[in-house]
Order: sequence, then C-alpha cells, then structure tokens
Amino acid sequence: QEKSCHLSAALLGEDSEISQDQLYELLKYAALGKCHNAAQPSWCHIYHQSHLAGVVVVVLQEMSQLHFYRFYLQFKHLRRVFRHRFTLAPSANFPVSLYGEGANLKPQNTPQDLTSTSSECITKSSDLQCDPIIRRYGGKKQGLTSYTLTLEEQKENDYPIEGSPGCKGYISTECDQQRTDSSPLFGLDCEMCLTAKGNEVTRVSLVDARGQCLLNELVKPESTVLNYRTRFSGITRKMLLPVKTRLSDIQTRLKKMLPHDAVLVGHSLNSDLQALEMIHPSVIDTSLLFARNEGRRFKLKFLAKAVLGKEIQCEQKLGHDPTEDARAALELAQFFIEQGPTKVAELNLEMLLTAEKLAEVSQNKAALQPQGCGFQEQLNEPPPLSKPCFLDCLQVTGQKPLLLGRQGLDSSGLCQSNLSTSDKQILQRALEDVPLSKFSIIQFSLGPEYLASHLHAGLYEKVRSKLTDMLTIYAGPFEENFCMKSVKREFGRCGPIQSLTVVTETFQPYVCIQYEVLEAAQLAVESLNGAEVAGSCIKVQRPVTAAMLDCNVLIKELELDVENEGVIYVAGLKKSLTETDLQEEFSQFKDLETLFLPKDLQSGKHRNCCFLKFQKSQSAVDALEALNGWTMKGSELRSRNALAPGHLWRWIWQMNHNNGKQGKHIFYEKMEQLSDCEQDLRKKVKKLDHQIKKLYRSLQNNTLCIVLFPGVNSTHGSQSGLGLMGIKDDEGRSAC
Repeated sequence: QEKSCHLSAALLGEDSEISQDQLYELLKYAALGKCHNAAQPSWCHIYHQSHLAGVVVVVLQEMSQLHFYRFYLQFKHLRRVFRHRFTLAPSANFPVSLYGEGANLKPQNTPQDLTSTSSECITKSSDLQCDPIIRRYGGKKQGLTSYTLTLEEQKENDYPIEGSPGCKGYISTECDQQRTDSSPLFGLDCEMCLTAKGNEVTRVSLVDARGQCLLNELVKPESTVLNYRTRFSGITRKMLLPVKTRLSDIQTRLKKMLPHDAVLVGHSLNSDLQALEMIHPSVIDTSLLFARNEGRRFKLKFLAKAVLGKEIQCEQKLGHDPTEDARAALELAQFFIEQGPTKVAELNLEMLLTAEKLAEVSQNKAALQPQGCGFQEQLNEPPPLSKPCFLDCLQVTGQKPLLLGRQGLDSSGLCQSNLSTSDKQILQRALEDVPLSKFSIIQFSLGPEYLASHLHAGLYEKVRSKLTDMLTIYAGPFEENFCMKSVKREFGRCGPIQSLTVVTETFQPYVCIQYEVLEAAQLAVESLNGAEVAGSCIKVQRPVTAAMLDCNVLIKELELDVENEGVIYVAGLKKSLTETDLQEEFSQFKDLETLFLPKDLQSGKHRNCCFLKFQKSQSAVDALEALNGWTMKGSELRSRNALAPGHLWRWIWQMNHNNGKQGKHIFYEKMEQLSDCEQDLRKKVKKLDHQIKKLYRSLQNNTLCIVLFPGVNSTHGSQSGLGLMGIKDDEGRSAC
C-alpha cells in the first residue's frame, strides 16, 4: 500500500517568517531526500519524503502578501486548500534568486568558462577591476576600522541598533570607546534552537585575537523548545537538562569580558547578536567582508577551506562547533586585513566555488555516499543557496527540472525550458508536462502594466485602511460623566487595545477603540453589543464605509480559512502570566500542539491574549466550549475561533505602525486610475486562482505544491512575499 506523505510546520505568530535560505532548504530536501545527503528543513518536517510523487513550485510574479489579502475573497481555491503559510522575505529579482545566477547566462562547459558571476563582468586573475571586493574596498591594504560595518550597513543587514523597533529590552555591551586600527578583535558564534519565542541561544563561544577560547557555555532557553536543530547545533535535550545558565547570565559575562574598544567578528553576526539580545556598535561580518555580486554570500565552511585551508563543520561531527566557527571567522578577518583586498581577490573564490560544485555533481553521479570530510564533500551540507548550485543539485536525480514561464528566461540548459506568451499557454503546457517531471517551476504573471509604483502604493493604502476599520469598533452611547477606566477594563478583556478615544461629535458620548488583533474587535462586537458597560446599555459596531460592506463575509471566510482550522484565540489573560504558566494551565486540553503568546514588537512585552493550535479540529471545538466562563488567576477569559493566520499578526502590527507611509500622496492623486485597474486585477486574480485550481487538481497524490507570492523589493518600496504549501492527499487538498 502506498504510504502517505505528510508535512508539519509550527508556523504560528512571529515564527512564520521564512528566509529564502530556509525555502531552498525545504526544496532541496523535498527534491533529493536523504539518499542525496540533503537534510530535513530546520523549520518544517516532511514525513515519508521518498514517497513524494513530485515537487511543483508555482511562482506568481509581481505579487506579494499585499495582493493575497487585498484579493482574499477572489483567491477562493488557495485559501481553502493550503494549510501552511509563511511570510517570505522579498527579493529584488526573484526568478534569478530561485532559478540561479546562471539563469541568465549561456551554458558553459568548463570551470574556467564559469568564473563569471555577472553578465557584465568577467573576473580574471590578471584583471580584478570588476571583482566585487575591489569595487567595494579598493585595492590597497587598510586598517581594521575600514572593514567594520557602518551604522547604515548594520541597519540594512538587520543588526540590533540602539533605539530601533524590536530592540527594546536588548542589553548594550557598553563598548563605546573610539575604535582604532589597534583595537582588539574577538570572534563570536552562537548555536540556536527553535522555541515558542523564536530563535533562542543554546551555546555561546567567544575567542580572543590569538584564537584562545574565552567562553564556551551552554545556555538554557527561556521558552519551550520546539526543535533543537541537533544536526546543525549539536545540541540535544539531554545536554540542556542540567544547565542552569540563562541568557541574562551570558549577557552579564560578555559585558564584563569585552574591553570598551572591542571589535566583534562573526559570520552573519547579526543572527548571533539578535539571539543574544545584545547591541554592539563595532562589528566585522565575514559573510559581507568577502563580497560577492547580487548580494550573495559565501558560506563559512567554504571560506575556511578556500582561504585558510582548514576543514570545519565536518560531516562526522554532530552539529557545528561554535568555538571552531568563531575562530574561523576571526582568522578570515585577520587574513583579509593583513593581506589586503587585492590578495583576497586574486584567490578567485568564485572560480573555486564553481569548480567545487561541478566536482560535487560529478562525484554524486559516480557515488552518492560521502567518503569523509574532504574538499569535495563540503557541499554535502545544505548547499549555498546562490545559484546555479540549486539546479545543479537537482540534476543529481538524473532529470532536468521543468521550467514553464513567459518568454525571456534562459535557464542555461539547467532546466527543460518551455517558454510561453500567456498564462493560458503556460497552464496548458503544465497540464501536459508536469506529470512527466519530478520537479517543476511554473511561473504565472500579472503583466508589466501592474508594476507601476502608484498602483502598489494605492493597494497598500487600501489594505491598510480596511484592516484599520476591521480592527476598530464604536461603542455607546454612555452617560455624560461615564467612567473611562471601566470602559477600558471591559473592552480590554477582549484583547490588546491600540488606542481608545472619546467621540465628541455626538449628542451623547461614544468611544472609538482600535484593537491590535482582528479577533479582539470581533469578540467585542459579539460579546458586548447590547451589554451594560459603565452603567449604560450600549451598542457596539464597526465603522460603516463602502469598503466595509463585505466585512461580515470576510470575517466568515477568515474563520473558515483552512489555516485557522484547530486554532482558537483566548483573551483576558493577566500580563503577569508567563508562557510556562499558560502551558501548565492549558495542558489539560487534548491534542494541544502550539501556544503562541503575542508580544509588542517594539517593547517586547507580552499582550493579554494568546493563540492555541490543536492537532485536531474537534479538540479545538471542545477547548472552546470548556473555556466559556473559565477564570484564570482571578481573571475571566473570553475566547473564539481564530481569524488572522499566524503570519498575518505581525503584518497587521507593522501596518498599524507604518500608518500609511508608503506613497499615500501618490494614492490620492491616482485614485480614479487605481479603481479602474483594481477591477481588472480582480478579474485577473480570480482567473489565476481558477488556473491554479485546475493545475492542482491534475497533480498526483503525494505531490508537494508550493505557491509563492515573491514580494516586492524596489526603489519604490518593499512588501513581504507569501508562501502557501501542502502535500496533496486523496481528497484533493493539502495534507498536514
């Protein structure tokens, strides 16, 4: 009997934001599996991968998360089929980032032919002017201060900055002395696990300029561990059981150990500092120091071998050694400073990497089993996700992946390309060719006429305005001298309040309340309309505008959304309750899978509500019934079915705090043009949803299907992408 494939992912709340590296991690494992040394993704799990019938990636060009929610009702098929969704970091050139840098190059035959990383620039050892390292730093040797990141570069690369949103509560190292070229270097590296809070530190290593280890400490996470990521971190549950050290202890020790002019060195050091919740003003990031074209980065393992001649992160070891990684990053920075940019550029790292990839493909065809930790075996780890590596790896299966899209894409022979002029042609060819391919990429497009910046800004403003209206309720009338504190307390039991104001334009006082989550506003309408509050029998309603006429329909569809199956919202919690307290209180509920406790993304403080996700829908129904009238620590709880999928909560918060900054003036100037365009878009989106439905129905059972809204990343603004995924089951929907 054929085994059924399953997909699980704890994508609730802040953990639902996925990087492109993590996306490629999933795609590689789904396509290749364990027999080709691919690893299970760190953020989700595919069961019975070997029984997957195929992988289909549908790319909706020019579209973002914004489009999905503006045309939510039109995307009827997508929202009813795909159980798992995630926010995707936007890309300036998504086709290239997915298909590879080689997607716009002609096929090459030898490593020497492949030294070019740009169609405009061929790097040769005798001519280094186009090398990205030379373009960035020049050719002359400089002191270490020339290679520390500027404040602007730190902001661009998500380093924690004093006073930045999301950094409230972070600890400063207080290393505020002026840096010189003689300032001491320290290598830092952390290992992390995935918890209910997000990425939390489990091990910290610090080495001095001589490479001597100053700190190598295990750390116990504050929140419940969801995934130890043992393959990469080397950390197991057993290792952390006796550990007493907490993050605050490590923060205190690091502050004491680092001199006031210390320069920290690490590889993608922003992730380590974010996990440590620490701010340090002077850093050298080796993933950026060894510059590449198109924003790509070399992996630390490759740089250690190619530059230092050292083997690190060997396959025989369980997980990475943070001391080894910290020392490698430190030595790479020292090499760069001592030798200078010209000597580094002369290493021709791009050529070495390309030669290594070709050797790996050749080796895997000859023998799929690794034979140690030699230079040829480096890419047995999840590969660098810059391309053409990704498509090269897929060729190990003996088949070329199928690429269907508009004219103009050249996959350099890495794909079976079948380019069309319309989405209709693409669909027809997909219905014919996808069943014959194990890995397919199908690209649909709205068309260039929908890329104008004012259209994007207008859509953003409309979605922001509608979400604000849905989060807002009006309550009243009240007596002249009503108690505002009583009103705030009563409505606060429904969930976190963004703002509360008194409406003075009416004969009797009303209040306008804007909540932070959709569930809170809906709960207020359902439970307090007609209730007695502050001595008055009041009416509770949302704003009445043309855009809100379909609000009830939208609320109902959100509640029925397949991603909200088995998820309930609970409000009225005391803010003093910790996540551990809630886990204990709710542990009596059967099949409880995940608890998400939202927090303010600026202050980091928990809100007075939480979301509970159950493995089975009936268990959620039973829990909802039991929670009616439930009192916890003297506070009466209110609950209902969830409305906003996990990834949407963070997006709503950001929209509220952006307050329509993205091109609002353009929106009003182009209102009439936008309305006409939006009518066309609705029709196109509805048609697109139908085409995807048709394609999905044609797929074999046990096919992993991923639909990507790549996002927008341009000079006119940035919008996050969205991914929907699932494995088709016998009923034609995605399996959990």
